Amino acid sequence: MTENTARVALVTGGTGGIGNAVVERLVADGFAVAVHYSGNKDKAEAIVADMTERGGQVIAVRGDVADENDMNTVFDAVESAFGGIDVVVNTAGIMILSPIAELSLDDLDRMHRTNIRGTFVVSQQAARRVREGGAIVNFSTSVTRTQLPTYGAYVASKAAVEGMTLILARELRGKDITVNAVAPGPTATPLFLQGKDDATIANFAKVTPLERLGQPTDIAEAVAFLAGPARWVNGQVLFANGGLA
Repeated sequence: MTENTARVALVTGGTGGIGNAVVERLVADGFAVAVHYSGNKDKAEAIVADMTERGGQVIAVRGDVADENDMNTVFDAVESAFGGIDVVVNTAGIMILSPIAELSLDDLDRMHRTNIRGTFVVSQQAARRVREGGAIVNFSTSVTRTQLPTYGAYVASKAAVEGMTLILARELRGKDITVNAVAPGPTATPLFLQGKDDATIANFAKVTPLERLGQPTDIAEAVAFLAGPARWVNGQVLFANGGLA
């Protein structure tokens, strides 16, 4: 591919429920999009084929978000394909639920490697490479407010994401690059639904004033706002949760 005038976005975790919805929304908004994946090559290629058929400019890129060499290669590939990067959306993350007293420390390390180190590595590359007028969007969770039992380690990782996001926004002073985090509430993705019975899911749906689970498209809408028109929203955590406390 050659350099073009479209704005360019890299979406990490682009094969996940929210990541896929973000890819679709940004393509619809006219972005050229790189769909990052770690292990699901078939899903990434299917997304690329679907978006290309709809007229989008889309490529797939593979790498471990916590590996600085992998992500350096990913950013290189996006710049080579599209001529630069304007928006980085970092949806990649894992969630392991357990009471703090019972959580395996191996699981803690695995989750923090992806959620904390991964976010740091991607943010570091983005801070160096995103073009003027661009945006960096990381992902937290509304559970940082609701303090649900069994979410302790996951929330600890996402609180770290919020902290580095807000500081990076200040560190990029003068570069006209916004840095924000989206904090979804209960959202109907495979990551959220896994291991939950129908009654538990129904209870989550009733918690918000809108009395439903969020959909991946709801979260993608918040990302599109931060990636596009929201130039005066910077250094913030946007709680996209239907009114959850």
